[in-house]
Amino acid sequence: MRANRRTDTKPELALRHALHRLGYRYRKDYRLDLDGGRRVRPDIAFTARKVAVFVDGCFWHACPEHGSKPRANEWYWGPKLVRNVERDRINDAALILAGWTVVRLWEHVPLDEAVSTVTAALVVGAAANPANPANPANPADPANPADPADSGDPPEPIPPAADDSLG
Repeated sequence: MRANRRTDTKPELALRHALHRLGYRYRKDYRLDLDGGRRVRPDIAFTARKVAVFVDGCFWHACPEHGSKPRANEWYWGPKLVRNVERDRINDAALILAGWTVVRLWEHVPLDEAVSTVTAALVVGAAANPANPANPANPADPANPADPADSGDPPEPIPPAADDSLG
């Protein structure tokens, strides 16, 4: 199982590149230490908006449409896949309890649909947490740190230079 990637899967990379192209900034594979000692690593985390995005593989997270049940070593794989799904639900509950919005996407979801789902969650996250996006954080207030790297707001486009030649 050494060849199975934990991060940077093709669907995750496609989603991250699309979000980045739209101007969104985020943390990838960012460890969140939640209350109660629970650690969660979303694939994409918008920490200022408190939105955690997971791109779940159909096999590893037992997709009802495309997930397959292995016939070889079923004694091992059956319980393992069930534990993966249970862990996902526990992590979702812990994140929601900590005030995060959780977005779970299957790897087979079309890219445009995935991007619109994430951007909709970011808008909801901004409305639920108005202190971060609308009001810049006070640097003197340690309870409200500013993190411009993942503000969630797309930046203003930069106008092209007068001379667009590359040479």
